[in-house]
Amino acid sequence: MRRKSDLPECPIATTISLIGSKWKLLIIRNLMERNWRFNELLRSLDGISQKVLTENLRELEKDGIVLRNDFKTNPPHVEYGMTDLGKELNKTLESMAIFGEYYKSLLH
Repeated sequence: MRRKSDLPECPIATTISLIGSKWKLLIIRNLMERNWRFNELLRSLDGISQKVLTENLRELEKDGIVLRNDFKTNPPHVEYGMTDLGKELNKTLESMAIFGEYYKSLLH
């Protein structure tokens, strides 16, 4: 996890620094549903590269949002899921979905 001194003073800016990219939000959206294997996530996120998915998962794991579960098998079996801290973002995503639906309802 990051140190408090490395984060912006503004709590909104802090949240954006943790999840504020297109891919991180979509990864979190998927992981809120269930645990996913890497290749499942890769296939589910149209347009993301393997490199970008790996980087984003590592950052989310480092920040304590995502949990990487390595089953230590051969062939490798790794799943990604949300930590308890990460699950707290569910309310934020729900609010974003509500706003997105409202916004679309205003358009012709």
